[in-house]
Amino acid sequence: MEQELKRLNKFISETGYCSRREADKLIEEGRVTLNGVVPEMGTKVSPDDEVRVDGKLISEKRGKQIYLAFHKPVGIECTTNLDVKNNIVDYINYPSRIFPIGRLDKASEGLILMTNDGDIVNKILRARNNHEKEYIVTVNKPITDRFIQRMGNGVPILDTITRKCLVEQVSKYVFRIILTQGLNRQIRRMCEYLGYEVTALKRIRIINISLDVPVGRYRELTAAEMNEMNRLIEPSSKTEEASLPKPESPRNTPPKKPSGTPRSNSGKGTIKRSDNNRGSNAKPFSRDSKPGAPRKDGFKGNGNFRKKD
Repeated sequence: MEQELKRLNKFISETGYCSRREADKLIEEGRVTLNGVVPEMGTKVSPDDEVRVDGKLISEKRGKQIYLAFHKPVGIECTTNLDVKNNIVDYINYPSRIFPIGRLDKASEGLILMTNDGDIVNKILRARNNHEKEYIVTVNKPITDRFIQRMGNGVPILDTITRKCLVEQVSKYVFRIILTQGLNRQIRRMCEYLGYEVTALKRIRIINISLDVPVGRYRELTAAEMNEMNRLIEPSSKTEEASLPKPESPRNTPPKKPSGTPRSNSGKGTIKRSDNNRGSNAKPFSRDSKPGAPRKDGFKGNGNFRKKD
């Protein structure tokens, strides 16, 4: 029976060593060897192959998968580099090797998920999946209706315009925002563009997982939470995989035509974008309130929120 081959980055992530994205970096940096040789990106391996990272032998994953909800304090770096002071791995000091799903600024606090499952990291972080992340943000001066409206409609930062998002005022200096993208220091940059400075930022939800542990503490995700998360991320992950170009191979790569032969025009396919997925345990904002109408819970919205299809 022929053994199943896996891409090297997938093999490394399934050992629990790191995510696929980080595995790609390790391969690019030449820190990975396959049977004593530095491999190329996209190389496939079998269970009998010897894979080492920085000279250390790694093997396929054994034991249970770990999924934690951690309340990251301000000042902790979301990195697995143990040479970095106040790194998240040393802070948690979990008995098994785990790594964060995504990042949260050193100056921010709140929910971050930790795991040894490289595959779920890849699914959650894919940009097209539109998975929700919710934040409570404090700024340095009074919030205006115009600020709320402009934040919700998109702000030009990092050579792009942010996606439309849900924004609601909580108090004079505090607002709540739900993002479906993860640009670098996105909320801080958005506020800075509008003339505001973020003085405190806390992430309170990722997809269907809400922050419910004290700062500096963590808990295991329940089976029900994991089932719901997998239900929400699977459809968009499949759509994403279907939209990716197939790797070149003798089967799907057309033979090269001799020099001077006219080229034929080939049709171009259409890539489908994945829809936005909302966590069933999320606490959505009211979308039927009129502009200026007071809400029962005290929030003040601009009445112009748009729900993603």
